[in-house]
Amino acid sequence: MDESSYAKIALATARRLQAAAASLHRQLASEVTAPTDQPVLPHSLFQGTRGYIEKIVFQINRSYTGTSYDACAVMIRRLMEVLIIEAFEHSALAAKILDANGNYSRLEDLVRCTLAENSWTLGRNTKTALSKLKTIGDQSAHSRRYNARKEYIDDIIVDLRVSAEEFLYLAGLKT
Repeated sequence: MDESSYAKIALATARRLQAAAASLHRQLASEVTAPTDQPVLPHSLFQGTRGYIEKIVFQINRSYTGTSYDACAVMIRRLMEVLIIEAFEHSALAAKILDANGNYSRLEDLVRCTLAENSWTLGRNTKTALSKLKTIGDQSAHSRRYNARKEYIDDIIVDLRVSAEEFLYLAGLKT
């Protein structure tokens, strides 16, 4: 067999292996799993809280690593919504954040109610961070011509980390 034949066989084998790997990946990828990198939030902070919260954090880190910065910003927004709701529920104050139909309010109203809530004391950094986190998530979710960039996420990582941890404690998910 000549060199050309070996090259054709190797190419065909490589294509079959790639197709098999892609098929296997599609089968496995139906569930969110922990990425190995944790560039935005440490998984250990959220471990043992709620499965859906852990998976949001996995998606934040995975989307950042994959350069999907708008997706990362939207998941940051979602994490903050969830943590605020968890804190209100844990404090038996959920009625304060329900709309007329019994649904949880939008993030804008959640932030307003959070800042107005006097039964807990939010740290100065969290108070300031809430509007920043909301803004980047809103821009990525709702602005047609906006695209988040790595440096935009990098600029809010400390705010996110501080705020998320504070809400984990308020929600009784960390002791």
